[in-house]
Amino acid sequence: PRLLRIRPRLGFRAVFPALRHPVVDERSVPAHAGRFELRERASRFLGLASPCDSAEAASETVGNWRREFHDATHVAYAWRIGPPDSAAARSSDAGEPAGTAGKPIAAAIASADLTDVIVGVVRWFGGTKLGTGGLARAYRDAAVGALAQTGRATRAETTTVTVTCGYARIGDLFRMVHPPEIAVRDESFGESARVRLAVYRSRVPGLLAALDEARLVYEVEPPD
Repeated sequence: PRLLRIRPRLGFRAVFPALRHPVVDERSVPAHAGRFELRERASRFLGLASPCDSAEAASETVGNWRREFHDATHVAYAWRIGPPDSAAARSSDAGEPAGTAGKPIAAAIASADLTDVIVGVVRWFGGTKLGTGGLARAYRDAAVGALAQTGRATRAETTTVTVTCGYARIGDLFRMVHPPEIAVRDESFGESARVRLAVYRSRVPGLLAALDEARLVYEVEPPD
């Protein structure tokens, strides 16, 4: 497998025309943890939002919240993890009436258009019932407030492709680099050049086809 010798008049867009279209590999994630507190008819609601990248980590986070806020009446939560089109999700009412806690928290996450996130709302009952509508609004508002404090970062699904070539071909290779979709992860130079590329997963087939046509040696690294 190698790589097409690109004529000087051919630009990157000519080799990878699909890059004219929006990429699907990026998603918005929380930049850091956030919290927000509100009170409703003497009940106290504490919203907590945190980055989270696995169901196991989510379970651990919920356990930590329950231990930290052991005096609370309820610790409801929802999480969403993975690419938006295939994200795993879960929510819990934590003893509140069905649909009044976990579902409103999940709705707040969806409205924020975030993934890889867990949101919990801790409630201390103040003695006055809020009704199902009031309860759902309080849980959603606490979740929205916490999410607003997390900031936003962009995460991309990438595959590492390592290309080895002689120095006479390095220019051809670098003409295929187009950050952020195809970016240099690291490089080393000995008897030949070895360049590791971080490639958006939707761009991998096009890049490999070009590498094959150009007859440059490459290796696709297994995912972490």
